[in-house]
Amino acid sequence: MNANQRSPRELPQRKLGAHGPVVSAVGFGCMGLNFGYANVLDKANAIQLIRDAYERGVTFFDTAEAYGPFTNEELVGEALAPVRDKVVIATKFGFQDGDSTKGQDSRPERILFLSGKMDAEMPFAKGDFRNIVPRFSPEARQANKVFVDLLQEIAAAQDATPAQVAFAWLLSRKPWIVPIPGTTKLPRLEENLGAVDLMLDSDELRHIDDALSRLEVRGDRYPAELAARVGR
Repeated sequence: MNANQRSPRELPQRKLGAHGPVVSAVGFGCMGLNFGYANVLDKANAIQLIRDAYERGVTFFDTAEAYGPFTNEELVGEALAPVRDKVVIATKFGFQDGDSTKGQDSRPERILFLSGKMDAEMPFAKGDFRNIVPRFSPEARQANKVFVDLLQEIAAAQDATPAQVAFAWLLSRKPWIVPIPGTTKLPRLEENLGAVDLMLDSDELRHIDDALSRLEVRGDRYPAELAARVGR
């Protein structure tokens, strides 16, 4: 099955911890719906995208923080009110590791910023949060391109996308890991969910691990003033 194709309500599930809830293997991060990008979605379209995610099998929704003209927690709650007992809504990083670089293994942190969707010349619109993020500077994007090229090579062989390779690698790490990528576009949502169909073989996984062990990602995850707020 092509990794870009998915019938509704067929996502595999994972358990979050020994006593945690059972959720879809890939979730949906909702912060970007009304914060971060230059053009946020209006409420009606944001609600529709959340419902589209549920119809495609997503049962784990991360609201992160409350920004913009409406809070994400209220937005997701309104969108999913009829099925509230069938989903898990995480608030303010309640279920996730907000700073994966603190441990000895920072490889998940490294790979998820390198999905190959932008090059060094791609501009961000005025007001886009990525304009102030060091990891998205033109210099950092150019320096990190060597690993992006690896993801693209594996993706081409698998008839997949670099982002799907990144998520498939992450899913292979532990059975309780659930990626929660965010997007404002339905085709990108469908692409992200397609990662569950992508099976990387042992050679591909070893190739990625070897490359990650040598990779020094250029650019911090947050600007200094925001990094100081992580975990508070």
